[in-house]
Amino acid sequence: MRRLWMAGLLVPVLALAAPAAASATSSAHAARAHQTARTHQTAATGQVLRKGMHALSTRELQRRLAALKYYPGPINGQFGADTQEAVWAFQEVQGLTPGDPVGSAMVQALNNPRPPAVLDAAAGPNRIEVNLSAEVLVLYRNNQIELISHVSTGGGYTYCVPGGGGCGTAITPTGIFRTTAYIPGWVKVPLGEMYNSVFFIGTAFAIHGEPYVPLQPVSHGCVRIPMDIAAFFPSLVKVPGEPVIIRRP
Repeated sequence: MRRLWMAGLLVPVLALAAPAAASATSSAHAARAHQTARTHQTAATGQVLRKGMHALSTRELQRRLAALKYYPGPINGQFGADTQEAVWAFQEVQGLTPGDPVGSAMVQALNNPRPPAVLDAAAGPNRIEVNLSAEVLVLYRNNQIELISHVSTGGGYTYCVPGGGGCGTAITPTGIFRTTAYIPGWVKVPLGEMYNSVFFIGTAFAIHGEPYVPLQPVSHGCVRIPMDIAAFFPSLVKVPGEPVIIRRP
């Protein structure tokens, strides 16, 4: 009898919930359609967005990138360096040509984006993955993407440390590491300076801020991230102990 009574009670409850759920679904579809229409507007008008522009369509681009966990900086319609770096990261993940302006191909990808390649889900739900082939960093929280950033890693050239410190090859080591230490602000090392350094091999290799993070791998072996991301990146990771996976898939 109790089961029958509860079943009878559930019927009107579900009947009332159905229109609300349908309304929520309709609203979600409407919002997505609006976003698609706004991004398609850029392609339909033949408008191309690039660094230095200030426009409503740039604001929509920033909103879309931020929703996908790329960091475009303030949502202000100004296509500055931080938005450019977010565009690069998105292009690298989508297999587009990094450095191209935002045109119809990128608009299509923004409407149907593919996620970054997972390097090692078994390393833990909270982890940092650096893809050397794509030159991107992905930060996961509870196996959900928290941040995607463009990076510049080891350039493969030969360098020598000033003052007789020896010579080496600029290679970012691959493997599974863990964060070891964090040094806030600028720190001077034999090969230059690093900002907000999160080390993953002793105090030799780090993920750190750098004013120059080009599309090409140019670092001595560390993982360079843009300065705007370096300003908050250390607050998102655990030090010590956060898994750092670096691979070339």
